[in-house]
Amino acid sequence: MADNPNPTVESEAFVRPDTRALLDMLKAMGRPPIEEAGAVAGREGMRAMAQIGEAEPREMAVIKDVSVPGPAGDIPCRFYDTRESREAGPAVLFLHGGGFVIGDLEVYNSICTEFAARLDLPVLSVDYRLAPEHPFPAAPDDCEAAARWLASSPAELGREITGLVITGDSAGGNLTIVTTYALRDEPADVPVLVQAPIYPVADEAGKHESFRQFKEGYFLTGDTMAWFTQSYAAEPTSPRNLPMLGDCSKAPPTVLCTAGLDPLRDSGRSYAASLVKQGTEVTYLEFPGIIHGFFTMRKAIPSGQADVEAFIDAVGAALERRR
Repeated sequence: MADNPNPTVESEAFVRPDTRALLDMLKAMGRPPIEEAGAVAGREGMRAMAQIGEAEPREMAVIKDVSVPGPAGDIPCRFYDTRESREAGPAVLFLHGGGFVIGDLEVYNSICTEFAARLDLPVLSVDYRLAPEHPFPAAPDDCEAAARWLASSPAELGREITGLVITGDSAGGNLTIVTTYALRDEPADVPVLVQAPIYPVADEAGKHESFRQFKEGYFLTGDTMAWFTQSYAAEPTSPRNLPMLGDCSKAPPTVLCTAGLDPLRDSGRSYAASLVKQGTEVTYLEFPGIIHGFFTMRKAIPSGQADVEAFIDAVGAALERRR
């Protein structure tokens, strides 16, 4: 067999059996892609996918919906805690994914309980405004407002917050980084102790080999990403859109994971590498053989549960080093 003429290109990607089974099932269903179905249908489809494909939520002592003052009105959020009350300590801000167009509190309900239970920390999940109805910079504006509100130890939560862990997946991974840098430049009442982006888009994803390799046939497609980008209507050169276009120095300790079959994989790799070069403490986890979005597909892809646990445990370890 001849050697691969381009060793940077993986000629045959490893796919886990449960991942392959899900991809085959989705292909057989023949549903129209979201860029054809539109935003409203896409949101309904993501909720339906979570209902059948996501794990059951963990038991919580507190789950309550709260309204957070935002730049364009109240932002719906959901607060989770395994304890009725607790001593002063950090809290998690969770920013959901969905290409800035889909996703909501219900889709991410179970994974937020997983973070709350495994870290034994309170979690605030943010239902930021979505494009195309609310294009850029509505999402980062709302996320920053929610972060500052949580950092203020609001009376509505009954918790004394001493620091933030900011995390989220995909578009929420992007917003994790953007929000972290916003609070670096204009500090909130308490610091960001750890940022933990999950398969984020941090730079122009289309320039990377993972985009070319996985843009068709691996759940998140190139056409869908293009539609998300068009809907979001962000300023192409703004660091609040693609954070690697700006100053990425002085980031807090960072825990970042990517999925091996994700077109966004190399964007996450690139951001992690840039932080290492700047002297930031980085824990980088790449989970092979699994697709973008697996954090909310733990019933459909059971092997992903161990990956989720490994990531959350790494966040906990990074946080422990800050205490």
